[in-house]
Amino acid sequence: MDELVYTLPTDPRARPLIDDLARDYDERYGLNDGVPSSFELHRYPAEQFASTNGGAFLLVMRDGVVVAGGAYKRVSSSVAEIKRVWTNPLYRRQGLARVVMASLESVARSAGYSVAELTTGARQPEAVALYLSLGYEPLFDLEGDYEEISYLSFRKPLPPEDGAEDRASDGAEDRATDGLAA
Repeated sequence: MDELVYTLPTDPRARPLIDDLARDYDERYGLNDGVPSSFELHRYPAEQFASTNGGAFLLVMRDGVVVAGGAYKRVSSSVAEIKRVWTNPLYRRQGLARVVMASLESVARSAGYSVAELTTGARQPEAVALYLSLGYEPLFDLEGDYEEISYLSFRKPLPPEDGAEDRASDGAEDRATDGLAA
């Protein structure tokens, strides 16, 4: 059974996610003005993904192995930006990205966000397909030249779930008692 762990990108358990995303970004996009594409992973301080700052950083663990993960950070009081969605290459095609997205959306909704936004790159067709299948609205022309567009932005409303307010406080207490820092 998979365990959902809310932590920070600085947690040593997050290293496989960060390292593989860096490898993937650099392979897909190379250098931009002499800077590796993986520099994107260092654009935001880890604290932006802390629950105290309106964020979340999720690792999906299976038998002690990080199999997937993702995060969101606060954009405004109503908007969360989803970042760093990743699946361990050895565990792909098992629906783990959907688990990550559903978990992040649920936690964001419980935290009071009403909109999720995200951006992916032109060379990540599997991410585009995933976000479209999950009901994200593309904020770009799907028929356009993705390379020319470059950053492919999406947006999705996060309507409140029935009883979401009750579950939000319960979830925060559960994470606190489990010793997991968000």
